[in-house]
Amino acid sequence: MHELGLIDSMMSLVKESAEKNNIVRVLSIKLVVGKLILAQPELLRFAFEALSPGTIFEGARLEIEERPLVMCCQKCGNTSSPEYAQYFCQCGGTNKIVSGEELYVANYEGDTGEDEDGAEGRNGTAPPTG
Repeated sequence: MHELGLIDSMMSLVKESAEKNNIVRVLSIKLVVGKLILAQPELLRFAFEALSPGTIFEGARLEIEERPLVMCCQKCGNTSSPEYAQYFCQCGGTNKIVSGEELYVANYEGDTGEDEDGAEGRNGTAPPTG
């Protein structure tokens, strides 16, 4: 189950960014995952729920945006969304992957523990750094 490793790495990246931005609790994370990564969303969520307790991610919401595989022929320009990568087009040209290899944190929302008035509150969203 490589989903556990993917989520562990994602949490490390977000935690590092959160620390740089004085965020004490992560409220939500949006993760973009392409079809070719072969990560199952339900297993990603399971891994996130298993690794979150006792961390700044406890109680956070994980949103997963799945990106389909999209290929484009470099010869005829035909675009397709096959189930699996097809490196050659029907015209004999070579296909190029346009979408489906993505794996990144689009953004996350966190809480600094205080708002501008010094009271507890949210700090908005931030893309991860690093």
